[in-house]
Amino acid sequence: MPDFIARDGRTIAYHLMTESDAPQGTAAQATASQGAEPALFVPGGACRGVAYLEDLAGAASVRPLAVLHPRGEPSTGGRSRGWWTDADDLIDLADALGLERVDVVAHSAGTRLALATAVRYPDRVRRLTLITPPATWLVGAEAYDGLEIARRRDDPEVDAAMASLLGPDPVDQADFDRRRLLEGPAGYARWTDRERAHALVGEWELAADLAWFHDIPEDAADRMGAAALPPTTVIAGDGDLLVGFAPVVAYAERLGADLRVLEGCGHYPWAERPDAFRAAIDDLLAAG
Repeated sequence: MPDFIARDGRTIAYHLMTESDAPQGTAAQATASQGAEPALFVPGGACRGVAYLEDLAGAASVRPLAVLHPRGEPSTGGRSRGWWTDADDLIDLADALGLERVDVVAHSAGTRLALATAVRYPDRVRRLTLITPPATWLVGAEAYDGLEIARRRDDPEVDAAMASLLGPDPVDQADFDRRRLLEGPAGYARWTDRERAHALVGEWELAADLAWFHDIPEDAADRMGAAALPPTTVIAGDGDLLVGFAPVVAYAERLGADLRVLEGCGHYPWAERPDAFRAAIDDLLAAG
């Protein structure tokens, strides 16, 4: 696995997702990605093992994706310095790849680091694509509508997942692991064998997750909302119980972003609605 040396001397892993990672048949049909500069991809979790990304429904057949393995992710290890500071690592990855300006794609918690990069390094980020971002930190917790979405599903497993999500924070790794199993249905608009299997992929450590939110400027949300961002697209699932749907709509509006809604989809669109996900993202990747 390739790596690079960050400016503070830390060795950080990444991997390059290319058209050879696309499903059989897709790569053979796609030639646009050959010779294209990679977009940078920031996974979520926070600091979840990147295997949960799978092949992103073959999106790298359009353009290579250099996937950052953030501090705290198992293959990089260590601890995050907080997503605001760790934005430096994305720029250091761009430098290691010889990229002056970059398109950044991010999922879930990784969207915070992506936004921090665009705010702190406005001359380096050309375009942002933010997939199912947590949004209440930017638009207010009162906008959260996950309970309303859950009620429409009328499923005891979903109700149990929501009760856990809205309950007290986990107290240790064992509690974190137990809660992760219980909360699995909240990540998806359906809960079939496919989603059950996907929910288990990617190691995740409570201490690493907590470190991601350490030492964030008190005015970070205000700075995000006031910044002149590059062209930005937000991809939302209308059945996303984890972050809700209404908050993501408000988040896109506050950022002045284009909003693309995937119907019947939760938090992991490449796993649930791969064709719809590709329809939403392919032109953004090709634009680079």
